[in-house]
Amino acid sequence: MGIGKTGNILLADIGGTNARFALSQHDGGQTGPIDYVKVADFPTVREAIVEVLARETGGEPPRRAVLAVAGPVTNNRCVMTNSPWVIDGNELQPALGFDSVHVLNDFEVVAWSLPALQAADLIPLGGQDGLPGEPLLVVGPGTGFGVSCLVERHGARLAVVTEAGHATLPAENEREERVIACLRRRLGHVSIERGALSGSGLQSLYEALAEVDGAQVPQRDAAAITKAALDGSCAHSRATLKMFCATLGSVTGNLAVTFGARGGVYIAGGIAPRFPEFLAASAFRARFEAKGRFQDYLRNIPTRLVTRPDASFLGLKMFANHNPD
Repeated sequence: MGIGKTGNILLADIGGTNARFALSQHDGGQTGPIDYVKVADFPTVREAIVEVLARETGGEPPRRAVLAVAGPVTNNRCVMTNSPWVIDGNELQPALGFDSVHVLNDFEVVAWSLPALQAADLIPLGGQDGLPGEPLLVVGPGTGFGVSCLVERHGARLAVVTEAGHATLPAENEREERVIACLRRRLGHVSIERGALSGSGLQSLYEALAEVDGAQVPQRDAAAITKAALDGSCAHSRATLKMFCATLGSVTGNLAVTFGARGGVYIAGGIAPRFPEFLAASAFRARFEAKGRFQDYLRNIPTRLVTRPDASFLGLKMFANHNPD
């Protein structure tokens, strides 16, 4: 099925394996159905876009494009990490006849979605209502650890893209210090992403915690650790997931005070939405607030889990509407 018959903005969410496309109406109206393509089926993103647009059966052709990509963006260009595609907005614009092409980091796009998220898209994880107009922070443990902050000043919005996942993983107690010491022997520098808050990080945490405890445990990847923790079949996996949630609270609290994110903090990514009840019952919120003299500051900041699967398209549309070219 095509991605809709009308509209003048092409929206895309491009990962290493799949790319999703949709058309948004120029007047801020609805976004059409999402069209999926496999990245491996097309040598370049240009050919994928041509194929997608060829499925249209009429209506106004898109004049603009906003593309979210899973990778770092420099000068409107991204060399994809896990695919041969190079997403270069400055090349695509004349080649496809667009008036403009914006290439954005995928987590920047999630930040743009935050003001438009509704109660049905979120699970509350503590705190108050947040202050209007103050920065909104989103963090996301998944393949990596994404962090972005949406700042609004004098009616203008800017999504700050960061590499915070590569900052040093903090320890809050002696047990965590021992785990990080073990990780340091294996990894050298222990970053937030590699040491805990990603899929590979969860696996590293599981293995280091087993070494600290002298436990003999089977080899498991992140999905198997999570499953064994939730179904109660492995006490070590459960302890690992508890430490993951506690660490997520500490790191997120650090980032909240760093950015002054009094508008609210949002948890996205592919991992945390798999266990909302476990996360809510964990030490996440207590560790988020545990910042000594700034505990009262953090107590008022709401934390919410993003459960909306198409939040990226909401963010793409919000960016397009806020940047009409």
